[in-house]
Amino acid sequence: MTQGDDDLSEQRMRFIYTIRSRGVTDARVLSAMERIDRRAFVTGIFSDRAYEDMPLPIACGQTISQPSVVALMTEALQVSPRDKVLEVGTGSGYQAAILSQLARRVYTVERHRTLAQVAQRVFNDLGLHNITSMVSDGSYGLPEQAPFDRIIVTAAAEDPPGPLLAQLKIGGIMVVPVGQSDTVQSLIRVIRHDDGFEYEEMRAVRFVPLLEGLGH
Repeated sequence: MTQGDDDLSEQRMRFIYTIRSRGVTDARVLSAMERIDRRAFVTGIFSDRAYEDMPLPIACGQTISQPSVVALMTEALQVSPRDKVLEVGTGSGYQAAILSQLARRVYTVERHRTLAQVAQRVFNDLGLHNITSMVSDGSYGLPEQAPFDRIIVTAAAEDPPGPLLAQLKIGGIMVVPVGQSDTVQSLIRVIRHDDGFEYEEMRAVRFVPLLEGLGH
């Protein structure tokens, strides 16, 4: 092993330690975070910062989320091995890759074709064959594949989107950032019951806004 390999190994160990120190305790989630190398999803001048616990810029004015937030959102979803998961907002593909280690099938939708194509190449390179990615307006979900056991939204809506709530199974869980501006947002966990929805506010977050329509 070279000095460079030693350095990378140490960085990845610190990376997992940082995530644990942020309160993530689920062993399956930590294992998934360990197996999926964030560096594969961060390119160019920011690749050296892939193991830092911070969001980083990607194409189309978007970001790859802070790793501890990815882990916390994933833990809140309580994904089981037989679950079918919908992700709204593929972005870099990192969150979908983490979910692929925990769920039976992950459907991920992205409004920017450029991002979707780059993410698909990374999925192929990593052999993540249980991810189905597509370009579409995520605010409408994916009705042809509904209902979903779990839904995760990686952009902030003013309210949990009605079409997504409708595509959640009874007993299903959705995690979504909610806020009217990019400065005040809360991460919300929604559980669907027979007689309605239960909402739990988890923590303050900052995400790009959930926009309707397709990007470039």
